[in-house]
Amino acid sequence: MLLYADRKHARAWRFFLALAALVAAGYGLTLWIFYPGIMTFDAKFVYGYIAKGTLGDWQSPVMTVLWGAIDPIAPGPGSMFLLIATSYWLGFGLLAFAVARRSRRVALLLPLLALLPPAFVFVGIIWRDVLFATTWLLAAATAFAVVKRGARVRTPAQVLALALCAFGVLLRPNALVAAPMLVAYIAWPCQISLKRTAILFFPAMLGFFALVQLVYYGALGATKQHPLQTIMVFDLGGISHFTKQNQYPVVWSEPESAMLLNTCYQPTEWDIYWRLEPCDFVMRKIEKEKGMFGTPAMTEAWVLALRSHPFAYLQHRTAFMWNFLAGDNATMWLADLDHWTETVFPDRTAFVALVSLHDILKPTPLFRVGSWLLGCIIVCGFTWSRRETPEGAFALGVCGSAVLYVLTFFAVGVASDFRYGYWAVLACIAGGAVATLGQRKPQGAVSSGSACRKTSRTGEPIYLPAAGAGASEGVVHAL
Repeated sequence: MLLYADRKHARAWRFFLALAALVAAGYGLTLWIFYPGIMTFDAKFVYGYIAKGTLGDWQSPVMTVLWGAIDPIAPGPGSMFLLIATSYWLGFGLLAFAVARRSRRVALLLPLLALLPPAFVFVGIIWRDVLFATTWLLAAATAFAVVKRGARVRTPAQVLALALCAFGVLLRPNALVAAPMLVAYIAWPCQISLKRTAILFFPAMLGFFALVQLVYYGALGATKQHPLQTIMVFDLGGISHFTKQNQYPVVWSEPESAMLLNTCYQPTEWDIYWRLEPCDFVMRKIEKEKGMFGTPAMTEAWVLALRSHPFAYLQHRTAFMWNFLAGDNATMWLADLDHWTETVFPDRTAFVALVSLHDILKPTPLFRVGSWLLGCIIVCGFTWSRRETPEGAFALGVCGSAVLYVLTFFAVGVASDFRYGYWAVLACIAGGAVATLGQRKPQGAVSSGSACRKTSRTGEPIYLPAAGAGASEGVVHAL
């Protein structure tokens, strides 16, 4: 028996070393293909604030502060790329090691799933949407990895996971609607309770909203650049188009009015009214000539338009959402910001091959946000009956939050890029993999202080099995 146990222990160690090597290989492949990372226009805007010593709320000021702090590690895009790549592979790695105690096949599959093009091709691109998604993946994986551990390990890990969740909201404030679902999972990782989640939902939303205000404008003193009014400009353009009546608080010339009502509107992005010819006259007049952008006049015009034409607003928002979910939208960023006519890494064979694969798959459902939203909905439905298990709670926590997050773009979306739905991609992959783990019969020990203790209707404690507990560990320990 002792010899058998030693052999079994040795096989387990070999497996975990192989799994660690697989995750490390994925991380190394990411560095080989993407280092020092791809600087996007948004990222350059954020990075520029570091040198200027100023902060604004058009992009997340928290990302600017963080980037400034880590920039000495690899000045320029390198530091932020390393942070994104590390959080990505650490999240999948933690999840794989936690899953390994239940299923070695699924554990080995997770690093391979992390290489799926809709997930992997974005890891080297510096967008706050990518950092946000990898941060939330790491938060959920951290909670799942310690769900069966004692309170001394589990509690600090849960605090860290909650901090990562809050950081995600500070990166993407519209995530405050989805965050309560993830918070409910992190706080109670053994089961998702509808009643408890419903009670938590609105107070958590208000708490995250207050956190954004406190950090952005209180602690960091960020300049208000009125990003919410981009939504209003886009909505007023859509309502004007569908009603054939000008909704903006300015008067247009006859040619401008004809373009505004008939040809300018596209349910794709607000940039049409901001910087794209010939319809950039809209923001030019609103912002530069009339000085109305950022004033109450824009807000009043928006409220009046919604109140007077709710069906036109719904037409506009439905058209946008359909394009966001099903359209062939922008995916990888390939432009070299220093040489606009060239693409990044043209001489890097591995990167060029990855781009070629991306181009082949781009017309398929793999690069449609709606496919991943549907996948998350299916995972939620599949695991609903197992919501009182750690595996079901994880799948519902990540995929449920992803569903809510994507749906927020119906009201706040101003562009249709695939990256805005990136959290749904990671949530579907991670949640779907964990959802394949069947419910195991109680057969092992639960460590002292484990979170996974339930109470029967008679008041007697019911202990759920610890991950990886074998039949030879035959005693169930009380908390």
